[in-house]
Amino acid sequence: MAPSGRRHFHPEQQGFSPEEVTILDSATTRATKPSWTHLVLTHLKKDLRIEWRSREAINSMLFFSLLVVVLFSMAFDPTADTSREIAGGVLCVATLFASVSALNQAWAREIRHQVLDALRMTPSDGAALFLAKVLANFLFVSVVQLLLGPIFFIMYNLHPLGDVWLLALVIPLGTWALVANGTFFAAISIRSRNRELLLPLILFPIFLPALLAMVLSTKTILTGDDSDPTLLWIKLLGGYDVIFTTVSLLLFDTVLQAE
Repeated sequence: MAPSGRRHFHPEQQGFSPEEVTILDSATTRATKPSWTHLVLTHLKKDLRIEWRSREAINSMLFFSLLVVVLFSMAFDPTADTSREIAGGVLCVATLFASVSALNQAWAREIRHQVLDALRMTPSDGAALFLAKVLANFLFVSVVQLLLGPIFFIMYNLHPLGDVWLLALVIPLGTWALVANGTFFAAISIRSRNRELLLPLILFPIFLPALLAMVLSTKTILTGDDSDPTLLWIKLLGGYDVIFTTVSLLLFDTVLQAE
């Protein structure tokens, strides 16, 4: 008696040529495996939905950044001319320290209930998961910066003397450099017992060139200084983003599959 069940289709047994078999296999793979863009959007929607329900990352970042801004405003005279010179550094440092907690939480969520292990068993590309995490963290940090910006300008009595529209270019570029590196190194340190301590130790030295470019660009814009007419620091920041994002995308699948 023949075994019951679904009968499998074998192209070789149906008289197909090797070239036709290859075409059929490729078509089947494309039909069953979701596209790279679909994977990115799926992971991104999942992270946004979780954050919308819990608001853990945004609340913690907003509280910490506000604390740093208030403390520095009390330590310095916000009405002095030097406020324009230190404001860029205060804003960047507040964003940097506040983002560390959110970057650790991004992968800590995947550890719960062995979600990360399940993702490793799927045929999806690890780079899609990484890009979705970077986009989610970038949106979270940007929301905090938008909420913090008006308070920051009021408390420091800032009146930018340069091209204010350049801030809309500098801050996103610096934020992307932070979250791209932070997401990658947070994935490396996620299985460490001291991941909260290990991430800053790895991230801060790597992020230092981008931090310097971000601080100096912001200072130039706020003070109206013409010492950088070619926008060298902004170009450096853009090149930094391209290089480290590309390297992280290429190496993240290895990091994801590592024990």
